[in-house]
Parts: sequence; structure tokens; C-alpha cells
Amino acid sequence: MKVGVLTGGGDCPGLNAVIRAVVRKGEAIHGDEFVGYADGWRGVVEGLTLPLDGHRCRGILPRGGTILGTSRVSPQQVSGGVEAALRTLADVDALVVIGGEGTLGAALRLAVDHEVPLVAVPKTIDNDIGATEVTFGFHTAVQIATDAIDRLHTTAEAHDRVMVCEVMGRNVGWIAMYAGIAGGAAEIIIPEEPFDIDAICADLVRRHQMGRYASIVVVAEGALPQAGTIPAPEREVDIYGHARLGGIANLLASEIEHRTGFESRVTILGHVQRGGTPTAFDRVLATRFGMAAIDAVHAGAFGQMVALQAGRIVLVPLGEAVGSGKTKRVPHDLVEVAEVFYR
Repeated sequence: MKVGVLTGGGDCPGLNAVIRAVVRKGEAIHGDEFVGYADGWRGVVEGLTLPLDGHRCRGILPRGGTILGTSRVSPQQVSGGVEAALRTLADVDALVVIGGEGTLGAALRLAVDHEVPLVAVPKTIDNDIGATEVTFGFHTAVQIATDAIDRLHTTAEAHDRVMVCEVMGRNVGWIAMYAGIAGGAAEIIIPEEPFDIDAICADLVRRHQMGRYASIVVVAEGALPQAGTIPAPEREVDIYGHARLGGIANLLASEIEHRTGFESRVTILGHVQRGGTPTAFDRVLATRFGMAAIDAVHAGAFGQMVALQAGRIVLVPLGEAVGSGKTKRVPHDLVEVAEVFYR
């Protein structure tokens, strides 16, 4: 078979491991030929291809980013984009789409509306895609954030400061929650539960009265205050209609310092969480996903997504994983685990 491969959306540690697994197994076991599309759906719409074979995939397992490039373009957002994509994809027998909610949402519409033969692989550091226990890239981002929090502890203690550390996650708090628990944060603030600035400050004052002269506050970029408390930050929208998140840590630090008198500083980790080499866990998961994806292609399991459930790689209908109401959010019982340490 001739199989196309694309990576779309934000880059993520482990993308190259998926590409490598798809190509290596496809060539060695199934005798496939591959074509890579440059920069995600943009390459499909514009007919931009890259050579993709076993030789091209040598040495890419530990590399971050993606050898195919990526973008947030989707065919449905470009005038004539769907028609152009269909013309391009007529040259392949099947397509492996590696991406997050936006990329896979575009794939779902092509599969449903135009019967494009595709198999999806979920990726995002945010860990917000439904129907899979975890996505590759998440553990790497958590480890990077945890390492940063460990370092913030020592400088916070040296200066008796409150350090507010902002992490990625879009509209969910998985990175903040995992890294905050692993890093021993004094407070963890996530989008799933709007925060009460008065309660946060009261917790910090109580900690410092007990002799703890430094505190780490971890906040997810999409976190918002409770209605009627303090003004929420204004958010711009990018050309794809996505809210530009980030900066909530600055608001928090200012409010904490004003209300408690504790010197407060901000660290925004930003895109460093996306970069660099993937962890061993993410390399293995990405490899398993890639191999399952090419097997699904040969099984004719189109419109499906590979997923991790109870330690096994399974196939689930793509429509069960992405779309309205499918976002995987942090459950309250995990919030309760963190809250024990706020006192």
C-alpha cells in the first residue's frame, strides 16, 4: 500500500517516534511505500510532500519536534481546502494522521463527510484527548515542569518568596496537577475549578505562620478566577480562532503579593515544555501507537484512533475521542489528593 503520514498542531516530544514506528513496520512487515506531507494539513492542501522511508527515519527516535514539520492549518479553514486535500489524497491508499484535537477534528470530518481512509494517532502534551488514558508527550512535559519546580524551591527558600510557576495545558490542568503534586507545590490551580484568590492567600499565610517561609504555586495557563472575585485576564484570539493563553501567573503573583505582603515572583515555562527529547515512557508509547496505526491501516480499520486503555493499545472510533464534550478533564478526586498538602 501507499500510505501518507502527517503531523499537525503543536509539536510534541514523541512525534518522530511514531513516524519511525509506522514506517519501519510498514516497510518491513507489510511492504508499504510512504509519503510524508509537510507541515500537517497544509501539506495535504498544497500538495507539499517529503520523502519518507526507513533511511529517513534513522536516528529520529530520541529527537523532539517532527521531521515532517507541523502547522495548525485544517482543510476546512482554507477556501477550497477540502477539495484540494481530496485531490492530493487520491494519490495514496490510506493516511495516518498524528495530532491533537484540532488536527484529529479535521480528520474526523474528512472521514465522515468524504470517506477518506485514515487512522488517527493522538498526541498532545495537554493530555486532553478523550478515549485514551494518556497521550505521548504528556509525561515529558510533566517531567520538564517538575524539574523546574524542584529548582524553584531552592531559590524561593533562599529569598523567602512565593514563586508562581505557569505551565501549559490549554483548557485542562493535567500538567499543572501532575507536576504540582510531583514537585510539592503549595497550591495547584487548574481550569477545571475556578480559583478563589482569598482562599489561596489564606492558605499561604497559614503555611508561612507555621514556619514555611517559601511556597510554590503552580497554575495552568487556562486557569480563571471565580466569577465576581478579581477580573479575568483578557485573551486575544489567533488566526485559527484559538484563544492565546498565558499570563495568568502575573495576575496571581501581583494579587498574592498585594494581599499577603509576601514577595512573589513569576516563572512561565512556556514552549520549553514542548521541546527536547521525549522520556522513555513517551518513546515506548509513541512506538506502540505507530505500530498499531499501520496495522489498523492494513486491517481496514479506517475512521479509528489508536488509544491506551488498561495498559493495552486498542482502537476506538475517532468520533468518541474528539469533538464537542469529549475533552478529558482532571477529575475532582485528583484535586482532593493535592488539597491535602495545601495546609
